[in-house]
Amino acid sequence: MSRVAGDTWDIVTSVGFTALAVCASRALDAALDPPLANDDYAAGFVEAAGEPSLIAAVANTDMTSAAAFNAQWVGVRTRFFDDFFTRASGSGVRQAVILAAGLDSRAYRLAWPVDHTLFEIDQPRVLEFKQQVLDLRGAVPATRRVTIATDLREDWAGALVSAGFDPNQPTAWALEGLLPYLPGAAQDALFERLDELSAVGSQIAAELGPAPGEIQEFADSMPAIGQDGTQPPVADLWYDDPRADTKMWLAQRNWDVTGTDLVHLAAHEYGRPFAELPPVFERLLRTKFFTATRTG
Repeated sequence: MSRVAGDTWDIVTSVGFTALAVCASRALDAALDPPLANDDYAAGFVEAAGEPSLIAAVANTDMTSAAAFNAQWVGVRTRFFDDFFTRASGSGVRQAVILAAGLDSRAYRLAWPVDHTLFEIDQPRVLEFKQQVLDLRGAVPATRRVTIATDLREDWAGALVSAGFDPNQPTAWALEGLLPYLPGAAQDALFERLDELSAVGSQIAAELGPAPGEIQEFADSMPAIGQDGTQPPVADLWYDDPRADTKMWLAQRNWDVTGTDLVHLAAHEYGRPFAELPPVFERLLRTKFFTATRTG
């Protein structure tokens, strides 16, 4: 474990580098024909960050099996959250929150209702880098976009409300690639705040982290896109301490919860089943997601 309480990062160190590596995988997916989720901002973020290993990974069109798998895995995950936001806004939800937004570009690349607001929460230096790149590109968001530079281990809920979030209106919440990076107590506190801020009709989409005791096995199955030995192993950035069963916890609080997994999404929702893979990747195929709707 290379994490300490109150640690911070930019886009090329610690947790920030993992967001950049995922962005590189989205760029690889965007180069496929057709892509699972067409993020045409991803390659620009990687280039601007200037990390040679990731720039080389994105430029290599002759992908190895590891790179191809990573592009598909991240593409499926990205598409799951894209579709979630599209359904939520289509059902009348007019505010959304991305927790640990990283280099997410959905404010720019998805179609949003004209009266919609998207809140993005992340570390200050990550959001600063992201805004600089978007400004250089002249990018214009397709929705009202509000960024909140704060740590999810701190009073992010207060900062969100101060930024104009309305807890009396339904919200679409996204937790993508976040939960393993939080200590168990911080994860539990995050869902408590989220629950308090959610009006009836609010919706959640989340990716579940590995169960306690599975961190190393899960991390070992992740293709090392852009890893050149200078960054800590991803398992050193995750927390392996006890935490509540999120789906059960929400179900006990008037949330209607539905689970799914990576293999089902790829094969049955998107028509892109995974090819036969080396055994090292098999644990990653058990990645689980859920959606939930507040009913009372």
